[in-house]
Amino acid sequence: MSANPCLTCGACCASFRVDFDCSELESEGGRVPDGLAVPVTGRLVRMRGTDHARPRCAALSGQVGVKTACGIHEWRPSPCREFGERAPMGLADDACNRARARHGLAPL
Repeated sequence: MSANPCLTCGACCASFRVDFDCSELESEGGRVPDGLAVPVTGRLVRMRGTDHARPRCAALSGQVGVKTACGIHEWRPSPCREFGERAPMGLADDACNRARARHGLAPL
């Protein structure tokens, strides 16, 4: 079996806005560190860095397309979990391939 391309890619973490309910924050009983989120509305927060003109999640480390890692992988918010579940073991969907194209990476 080939290696999971998500471990070297990281394009999704540097392409999309990540909004989620504030109940996922540690201060609200969830697991996402509060310092990694910024408020959007009364109940909605966004992963820090994903609201920039050139998004890059504050939890992402490494170089996109070379080697990346999520600093809070086991505590990541639901949109990140759902995105990863749609593409088990790096089997790409359209959103994944759009993110890869934004970073000059070939589709999977």
